[in-house]
Amino acid sequence: MTVLDRREMRDEKIALLKEGRAVYAESPEFIRLIKRGIHKEDLCVTLEEINGGCWFIPENLQSNE
Repeated sequence: MTVLDRREMRDEKIALLKEGRAVYAESPEFIRLIKRGIHKEDLCVTLEEINGGCWFIPENLQSNE
């Protein structure tokens, strides 16, 4: 069984947000880590919390629609 490093996964999600791509997370712990990463990087992101998870949508993505 492969053990996934949550911090590494968070860094991958933050990198996608920086590219202007929306990302999704399910677990409350992982959502918390991504929120901390967003704050640390000072990214402009909208959160859409739904049953079972949370979408993180970069604001530059929303302005393009």
